[in-house]
Amino acid sequence: MDRILIAGGKPLRGRVRISGAKNASLAVLCATILSREEIILENVPDISDVRVMIEIINSMGATAVWENAETVKIVPAECENVEAPYHLVKKLRASNLLLGPVLARFGSAQVALPGGCNIGVRPMDLHFKGLAGLGAKLSMDRGFVRGSASGQLKGARIYLDFPSVGATENIMMAACLAKGQTLIENAAKEPEVVDLANFLNTIGARVRGAGTDAIKIDGVPGLEGGGRYSIIPDRIEAGTFMVAAAATGGEVTLENLIPIHLEPLSAKLREANVNVYEEEDTLKVQAKEPLRPIDIKTMPYPGFPTDMQSQLMAMLSAVPGTSMIVENIFENRFMVANELKRMGARIKIEGRMAVVEGVSALHGAQVKATDLRSGAALIVAGLMATGETEICNAVFIDRGYHNLEDKLGSLGAKIWRK
Repeated sequence: MDRILIAGGKPLRGRVRISGAKNASLAVLCATILSREEIILENVPDISDVRVMIEIINSMGATAVWENAETVKIVPAECENVEAPYHLVKKLRASNLLLGPVLARFGSAQVALPGGCNIGVRPMDLHFKGLAGLGAKLSMDRGFVRGSASGQLKGARIYLDFPSVGATENIMMAACLAKGQTLIENAAKEPEVVDLANFLNTIGARVRGAGTDAIKIDGVPGLEGGGRYSIIPDRIEAGTFMVAAAATGGEVTLENLIPIHLEPLSAKLREANVNVYEEEDTLKVQAKEPLRPIDIKTMPYPGFPTDMQSQLMAMLSAVPGTSMIVENIFENRFMVANELKRMGARIKIEGRMAVVEGVSALHGAQVKATDLRSGAALIVAGLMATGETEICNAVFIDRGYHNLEDKLGSLGAKIWRK
């Protein structure tokens, strides 16, 4: 069942519910290690990355179980195994977020270097810089990151050379149990960072400024809070459905989302001559003719998200005229271009810039997903294309999309597993 087949050319129409955010769920699951009380997380997507993270947490001594399709109960261990095992960690990048909370709560941590999608260099130097600033001693040995802290971590002023989401989250979690105040400057502003901060405050942390470039954390002796917390909706899943609706000439209403999180994408779709109507927690996308070429530059939030660049490339492949895409975050994000070319796309890569010359139509072909978002882009391309498209390596797609075939099928797509 590692292949997805699509009979393209069908406009998407109807309503679809967006699942909880993958990246927010992974960070919050790591943060539960800081608590001493039972926590129930709602709106958690049942996707492979989340399942792996739950396995990792359980292997470290906690008890995390699914209560129903979208709810996970976590009972933290009083004395955890501080080693995150390689055979699980290698499956996802977000496992590096275990380093901060485990180190802060238990004084030492041993985390295998993480895996995940091969979309470019994602070094941990900013994570190291921030945690070292709090007083941790860190080293790398035989594929493991080892950390220790003699006594309690100490608050510090930390400036990030780049607003890394992972580094911001790791430092923020560790600082919750540090002595004194920590100031993270040039912090990431992504909604997932805000969601993590809101969760931390729910369990007793004192975090201010999340969503701005300066986050202040006043350390506390321990986090004794528990209870329920609901994860924010996934803006990238929502964005993928928005692009798919526009690319197929359809009309789709998306439910359970936060429209402001999608403003960078909504603005670009409107520029491409797509109607986007926003309400309180729904968003309607209505394609118009003809679509127009646009230029895109990926940037940290609130700029255009790198996680939506591949999907837009697929859509623009069949938009008459010339579109330009500049990738400023991950240097390997353009690997999907070669697969789109197999479907008839005309794309020229020049360093971090892609020039897309729109063709009249894409045609079905056998293609291969190389990472999560390239897989999503090939889904969009397959839905647009004439004929049948077969996407190999569907396991990448399963890392970030819950029930994708069922959701697309409910909108009229002809899509199935093989």
